[in-house]
Amino acid sequence: MDRITATKTLRLAEECNTKFKLSNEVKNAIAKTARELFVPSGFKHNAYKLDALPIGSSQFISSPLTVAKMTEYLNPKGADRVLEVGCGSGYQAAVLSHLFRGVFTIERIDSLMIEAKSRFRQLNLHNIHTRTDDGQNGWKQYAPYDRILFSATANQIPQKLFEQLSDGGILVAPVRKGNKQIITRFTKNGSNIKIEELEECDFVPILDGVQK
Repeated sequence: MDRITATKTLRLAEECNTKFKLSNEVKNAIAKTARELFVPSGFKHNAYKLDALPIGSSQFISSPLTVAKMTEYLNPKGADRVLEVGCGSGYQAAVLSHLFRGVFTIERIDSLMIEAKSRFRQLNLHNIHTRTDDGQNGWKQYAPYDRILFSATANQIPQKLFEQLSDGGILVAPVRKGNKQIITRFTKNGSNIKIEELEECDFVPILDGVQK
């Protein structure tokens, strides 16, 4: 990362931190991730603003503040492997790659996944594993995961994803409740799931199947 980009990403991390208190680990992960590489070229001048931006296929790259919050809500300290449902541009996965030894990310839109993989290669992020699939199935082959993150809104969390979460693990997802979306944190203890509603949000909905 060149000095100008490093200055911009650090400023972005500081701005997120003033709006929502971040741990040093999450703040550093935001500061290490050049958001401009994840937005379409026509939006590069807006890459370091706290705005969600369109990335094609009716999808959006979340606001950096939302990415920072979702990452913080995962409580990543001490966790080893994370599964992300909804890779999109790859920005959230890139942030997670600075906090977890293994990041497993699923995207249902093939063209978005091809672009995200190319960015990960360009950034030498070798600890991100990608799959084009319906993320609601999870990724059983590498389960269990210490953390699971939904980057799209679910009407409900499929049981099979709780089965792929390790005991003591945390799943964070935007969940539809009436006409609202609520960022919700689920903590698994044996057969019990503790549920915390954290804040209102606005994400694209999870859709079924794969789009080639």
